[in-house]
Amino acid sequence: MADVILVLNAGSSSLKFSLFETGGSGDAALPLLVRGQVEGLYTSPRFVAKDAQGAEVGGKAWGDGTELGHEGGIAHLIEFLQPQRSQHQLVAVGHRVVHGGVDFTEATRVTPDVLAKLRELNPLAPLHQPHNLKAIDVIARRRPELAQVACFDTAFHRGQPEVAQAFALPASITDRGVRRYGFHGLSYEYIAGVLPQFDARAAAGRTVVAHLGNGSSMCALVGGRSVASTMGFTALEGLPMGTRCGQLDPGVVLYLLDELGLDARAIEDLLYKQSGLLGVSGVSSDMRALLASDDPRARFAVELFAYRAGRELGSLAAAAGGLDALVFTAGIGEHAAPVRQAIVRHAAWLGVELDLEANRTGGPRISTHGSRVSAWVIPTDEELMIARQTLRVAG
Repeated sequence: MADVILVLNAGSSSLKFSLFETGGSGDAALPLLVRGQVEGLYTSPRFVAKDAQGAEVGGKAWGDGTELGHEGGIAHLIEFLQPQRSQHQLVAVGHRVVHGGVDFTEATRVTPDVLAKLRELNPLAPLHQPHNLKAIDVIARRRPELAQVACFDTAFHRGQPEVAQAFALPASITDRGVRRYGFHGLSYEYIAGVLPQFDARAAAGRTVVAHLGNGSSMCALVGGRSVASTMGFTALEGLPMGTRCGQLDPGVVLYLLDELGLDARAIEDLLYKQSGLLGVSGVSSDMRALLASDDPRARFAVELFAYRAGRELGSLAAAAGGLDALVFTAGIGEHAAPVRQAIVRHAAWLGVELDLEANRTGGPRISTHGSRVSAWVIPTDEELMIARQTLRVAG
């Protein structure tokens, strides 16, 4: 009977999962068995599961108006996995936890004390952290014998120089934890781990990774370690995203308070859910829809996204002391060739020369062989990163 690890990524209305088998070696150490999600947990729940080849192996819909919740979603997932237990033994659960604060610099086994400390970080990620921890609570009640491991989106960035983490605020505020944390660390750590297979020079040198999806950020790596990131205190800063505004003059928030009379919750909703690609275009938060649209506002939203990525690339190259490689990953980064082309156009001054045909087909190398700075498309795998960390911590 083979041991398996369950990976959970709990959002506000969805629960993504992956199941990995342990016991192999090298790259085959954690083969994927099944992955899927329960979405619409509080409105119209839908469950789907697919095997490693993408064939559907499970599905269910509860209908509109059904409130399944995280408790019900995890209960259904455990029930779905029951037949697997004749062949596999579930030994640990790894959780994506958005915020590890200052103290959690690596994946950590969950204990009551650890969970209490993680709850104290809820104000730093109010739209993510409580849902991540809710899944831990449910598993602890239903399967208390299972080892649970928290894997943090912030941990990979904790080794950044102190000057890269600081805001120019009074020490009394900084000491309360108000600093730049950076996110998408699980994705960046995965890319740093596989980059030597693609470009050993870049892996040992200076690379900017663009994790572009519904949530987008960029990170500068030197020798595979994070030295700067576009995201800061929250996952709101940096690039424009699907519905998040990205970098914003703090004076705009004061204007929204004083002139428009918005309260904190209304501003939160505006900046997190009504802005970004959706707010600029008025069409969609989905880059695929914007690229297919003839609406001038959609084209402008794409242009703004690429422009801001180009500006951030220059900033990150400065933080790294130069640039040897540019890596695109995540949904937009891996699949939107026009967006990659637009960003590379802004990066021409850094020495990136795009191979148009390679970019059209998705690479992996999308720069010309004569390009001083190489450019790549490398798929990320945050779930596998969580499984690896869980295996290491839980033994």
